Amino acid sequence: MTTTTAPPPVRAPGLPTARRESLTHPPRVGLMLVAPAVLMIAVFVLTPLVFALGISFTDWPLIGDVEPAGLTNYLNIGSDTGFLRAVGYTLLYTAIVTLPILVLGYLLAVLVRGRRRGATLLRTVFFLPFVVGLSTLSFLTILEAQPTSGAINIVLAALGITDGSTAWLVNGPLATGLISVLVIWGVAGLTMLLLMAGMQAIPREVYESADIDGASWWQQEWQITIPMLRRTIAMSLVISVIGSLLAFTQFYVLTNGGPGSATTTVVLYIYKRAFVQLQLGAASALSIVLVIVVALVTALQLWLVRSEE
Repeated sequence: MTTTTAPPPVRAPGLPTARRESLTHPPRVGLMLVAPAVLMIAVFVLTPLVFALGISFTDWPLIGDVEPAGLTNYLNIGSDTGFLRAVGYTLLYTAIVTLPILVLGYLLAVLVRGRRRGATLLRTVFFLPFVVGLSTLSFLTILEAQPTSGAINIVLAALGITDGSTAWLVNGPLATGLISVLVIWGVAGLTMLLLMAGMQAIPREVYESADIDGASWWQQEWQITIPMLRRTIAMSLVISVIGSLLAFTQFYVLTNGGPGSATTTVVLYIYKRAFVQLQLGAASALSIVLVIVVALVTALQLWLVRSEE
């Protein structure tokens, strides 16, 4: 019995083989698409970071000669009481605003996630403060927090809460409370948008099955929505924590760290160390430490989320 070998398949000329690059998605197209982002990161993130790392090993007075300092700037961080005080205040501020931002954002997302009438308008209204930005909101707050003419005191006096002459921005606890309320109101819209997108991605069949089983609204939220939003909630927390640890704009505009240093955050302290006290070397060392801490905190949060899955 004679066996015949099938002839190899005939390939039309010009068509790519399996090992050749795809005609529709060649690798060079992907490289071209990511090249602008990589270039921007290299120019505006990595290059300044390397430059700051080099400065951190010097004694640079901004105006004058640069002298090598070795590890002196890093060794002095532990005895820098101003920096340690700023770290404590930043952690306190982060603890104050993180959970309210998440809770308020979740409640707003529940309110606007459906297709009920007016939901689109409410989404726009709730997200608008984030679009306006903390800089603009901070300048508006300065006007509205004036002791005798600001709307905040007028409203609180009408409600009988204050006497209408509270100086919000010259008292540390009051300024912290006011800034916290401002940030919660201004940032909750972003959390709302992220959570709403996650909620809308949950299949409706899951809720319909829960309805058939007699699950209440609260049971559906607690046992279906929240577990399926774990990644989105984690991302929202990471964004919120990083933003709080790097808080600068609202404190610079509203209090400039005052009264005294009562509302001085880490980034604001580093800014003053560099451009007020003209100690760029020490400020750069503090910046490098801050970058490392933020990276570790972010990695820890992501690891905790992954370990729970």
